[in-house]
Amino acid sequence: MALESRQKARAPYGLTLDLPPVYRLVTLREVGDAFAHAKAIAAEEGAGTLVFVGRLDLAEFAVVMEPDEPLRLARRAFYAGCVALADAIAAAAPPEKPMTLEWPDAVVVDKALVGGAQLGWPDDAREEERPDWLVFGAMIRMVSMTDSEPGLRPLSSALEEEGFDGLGAENLLESFARVLMRVTDTWQDQGFGAVAKDYIARLAPQSGVRRDIDENGDLLIRRMGRSEVERRALLPALMQPSWLDPKTGGPRA
Repeated sequence: MALESRQKARAPYGLTLDLPPVYRLVTLREVGDAFAHAKAIAAEEGAGTLVFVGRLDLAEFAVVMEPDEPLRLARRAFYAGCVALADAIAAAAPPEKPMTLEWPDAVVVDKALVGGAQLGWPDDAREEERPDWLVFGAMIRMVSMTDSEPGLRPLSSALEEEGFDGLGAENLLESFARVLMRVTDTWQDQGFGAVAKDYIARLAPQSGVRRDIDENGDLLIRRMGRSEVERRALLPALMQPSWLDPKTGGPRA
């Protein structure tokens, strides 16, 4: 999975971020859509393009990747992105604050949804052929912009409400970019199994359950005392992100 940028990192609007040189930064105004924009420019700009939307309430960004596997296998890059996102958030979490992933795409802090991730690929890409690009997108609620008290929304939250003091969207993006490079190196050096292990470790623990990720990205669940294996398909789950509110275009409230 290539992250090498075709061009040196730069950003319009005067935004300066501390990013590794493999990334080329593209920033959008608040009305922008990082995921959609990254998909629109992916073929031209190539791997390492990192699109960021400057917003107060959300950390919204997307990165272009160029896989070296057929699409049905390349979608596993989604798990690499999720590991990088989760590790970046966990690194800034207050002590003893639980942060987990809900398969496949939601980010939960102390049992409350704060955002999630999504994956895009070319519309004409074929399962058994290498896609020209993939786009991993993330959206994390940093600050709640509603008037309601946090206790009235027990199933959703924002990082500020959870005690992530001083963490800004720019800081989260910088951390994600660095961790993604590390996760990518781990995949290349140790194989996807190491990435899958890190991802599964971020899921909420379940007693008597063993979870694995199949070669095509499906989640495999084995329960103690049962011989059958439960399979949860990744592809249909990616087609409709569980955390995304289609009406607002942001994380579900």
